[in-house]
Amino acid sequence: MISAETRALILRYYHAEHWKVGTIARQLHIHHSVVRRVLTEDAGAACMSLARAHLIDPYLPFLTKTLQSFPGLTAARLYHMVRSRGYQGSESHFRRMIRPHRPRRSTEAYLRLATLPGEQGQCDWGSFGHMTIGAARRPLMAFVMVLSYSRQIHLRFFLDARMENFLRGHVGAFTAFGGCPRVILYDNLKSAVLERRGEAVRFNPTLLAFAGHYRFEPRPVAVARGNEKGRVERAIRYIRDAFFAGRAFADLADLNRQAADWCQGVAADRPNPGDRARTVRAVFADEQPLLLALPDNPYPIIEQVAVRIGKTPYARFDGNDYTVPHTEVGRTLSVLADPDTVRIVSGGAVLATHARSYDKRAQIEDPSHIEALRSAKAAARGGSGADRLVHAVPASEAFLAAAAARGEPLARIVTALQDLLERYGAAALEAAVKETLAQGVPHPQAVQRVLERSRIRQHKPAPLNPLPVHIKARDVVVRTPKLAPYDELQRPFLPEDTDDDV
Repeated sequence: MISAETRALILRYYHAEHWKVGTIARQLHIHHSVVRRVLTEDAGAACMSLARAHLIDPYLPFLTKTLQSFPGLTAARLYHMVRSRGYQGSESHFRRMIRPHRPRRSTEAYLRLATLPGEQGQCDWGSFGHMTIGAARRPLMAFVMVLSYSRQIHLRFFLDARMENFLRGHVGAFTAFGGCPRVILYDNLKSAVLERRGEAVRFNPTLLAFAGHYRFEPRPVAVARGNEKGRVERAIRYIRDAFFAGRAFADLADLNRQAADWCQGVAADRPNPGDRARTVRAVFADEQPLLLALPDNPYPIIEQVAVRIGKTPYARFDGNDYTVPHTEVGRTLSVLADPDTVRIVSGGAVLATHARSYDKRAQIEDPSHIEALRSAKAAARGGSGADRLVHAVPASEAFLAAAAARGEPLARIVTALQDLLERYGAAALEAAVKETLAQGVPHPQAVQRVLERSRIRQHKPAPLNPLPVHIKARDVVVRTPKLAPYDELQRPFLPEDTDDDV
């Protein structure tokens, strides 16, 4: 677009000073096609001394009729159509000449909407960039609701535009207004409208339940008709310019505190667009008593997600891991979350409660969960062969450490010492291990030699070798089963056994 002053200069230089098109373009630092377009659109451009200016004239009736039926046809498509009908001009010349003959789109006029006090509110989301929290970069979304009569604004920022935050924005607005408008206008966002075919609208069932609780009517605007909720659109622009631009804040809570103060202060003291002599605060004072009263019980808004606990006792929610008792590993649990707290439940039992984190890949741990897992692992280790040996023969712990220092295979040594423990007893093995350690020979054969010398000195019989497992299994007592039920199966079938009533 060029200014009216530049347009006037082009016409004067061409018609009065007789400058050429190229000269005008160079002197005014514009493209020559712009100069030609201005001259073509002007009523006096008929006197232009361009031989090809009238090449399009024989084709104008055809082009005009075609554009009336298909106003969206491009100049390239029209050029090929007239080219096939004998047009000899260039495409760039054709583009300049066809432009004035296109049907002009009529400018739509809008009625200024007037609403009754307490009747209508408008709400929408506004995107305000991103916020970095630890390793996470989360979208900063502003929920905005405006009362159509008084233009009172409610503003609250969230870290996403999920359904739960959408409803929390409503509850915050109703609380700030001290009531609820009878109708709330929405854009066709998924939180409000799941599907739409013309006038047939399928609302989000969660929003319908919420609207039923607060007794208001959700009403979507027509598709691509943002003007129907222009008051909230203008409010979002006003928030960008008058509140958010250049504002510093420490975190989300600080930003929301500043937003609440701004809504009750600067935004409420601005002139009311419908009555410039009064402020928004004064008009809202007249509207507030006419809002719908709020119910005594607020609508419960909880995020609920089913999570599967893997091999480690952590539940993954919103990009972070929260600990659960180790006994819940391998189970599917439910996460119930609000803006501040994450609860992990199974049925009606609350298994864990954590402060909510908005970071990414963070581990939020309850020390009691970790300590219980460590205790359970220690108890499990206590049942191993080496731990049972150390428990029965305390000196074997030092014996195994000395053997490990010499590079001996510990598993084989533990097996051999367990065999000696079963044959000679714990007291004899404890004394033999200590003597072997004193000699500096931590080997099972040295321990066995010490045990044999001690047995011979005490004139004790040689210990019997323990039976193998498969031999021990032969000594299991097997009870003889009762064969009476089998005898019943062998009894012949008699006719009197039948039921006559069958």
